Amino acid sequence: MKFKTIFTTLQVLAFSVTLGATASAQEVLNFGVIASAGVQNLKKDWEPLLADMRRQTGLNVQPYYAQDNAGIIEAFKTGKVQIGFGKKSAIETLNSGSGEVFGMAVNANGSKGYNAVLIANKSSPLKNLDDVLKGSKSLNLGLGDVNSTSGYVAPVYYIFVDRKIDPQTAFLSVRNQNHEKNALAVANRLVDVATNNSEDLEHFAANYPEKFKELKVIWTSPLLPLDPLFMRKDLSAATKTKVKNFFYSYGKTAEEKSTLMEINKLAGYTPADDKALTPIRIIDLYGERFKAQASATLSADEKASKLADIDRRLAALK
Repeated sequence: MKFKTIFTTLQVLAFSVTLGATASAQEVLNFGVIASAGVQNLKKDWEPLLADMRRQTGLNVQPYYAQDNAGIIEAFKTGKVQIGFGKKSAIETLNSGSGEVFGMAVNANGSKGYNAVLIANKSSPLKNLDDVLKGSKSLNLGLGDVNSTSGYVAPVYYIFVDRKIDPQTAFLSVRNQNHEKNALAVANRLVDVATNNSEDLEHFAANYPEKFKELKVIWTSPLLPLDPLFMRKDLSAATKTKVKNFFYSYGKTAEEKSTLMEINKLAGYTPADDKALTPIRIIDLYGERFKAQASATLSADEKASKLADIDRRLAALK
């Protein structure tokens, strides 16, 4: 995730994986990653890794690309995806009890995470978050996909929840797009301010250097954990071992290191479990609580029931 988010909330990439010819029966394995930087850019960045995965594991990896977190979440729910990459997608699989985290991305610079940011056009008079909140009624806001940690969940939590501000009514207009489209919208002055993240901005700078010069960061969140790798609990032990061994060992040769640098400046992947996502799951639940409290469509009983359920889940995580 370095303005990408492999994990960035990166984006949706789904790998179709088939067991090698020596297997007695074919086992289809679909791997999903969020394509927040655009499908074409991800194809260029990820294909070398997929080629290495095919060669090293004997698995026949066929890519399937989607546009957002919702695509991976739905595909996992319906059994079309068994392995994925991304925080919100992983959270949904943990909440459903069908998935488990088995790894986390590692940045090449040694950092343990990345940051959500607010960006404005470099010519904008907006200098900081206070300027945005004071002038919100006249500003067009670009938020990320509602399932994006850095594009939606973290900004809503850190900026709006504590201040009891509903962004949908506080701004002149709100539009939801992926990180790349939001950055382009700010550069082209189609929105006044938008969410993004430190990793995807680096990716944007590499793909759109002239447009990147039109941007400035006016707010930065606390550090967010990198994207996790997750898989279905019901995968065979042999398949789980093959996939884990590939990702845990990847990044040792010069060629593999070069491939990972192209994928948002990653150094590799390290073993992890479900607890790695606890901070983000808590932030996500507070966001849900905020939306439920502000809902005008839920009845009093429905709202009370929903809030009680969220509070129960928060207590369990804490």
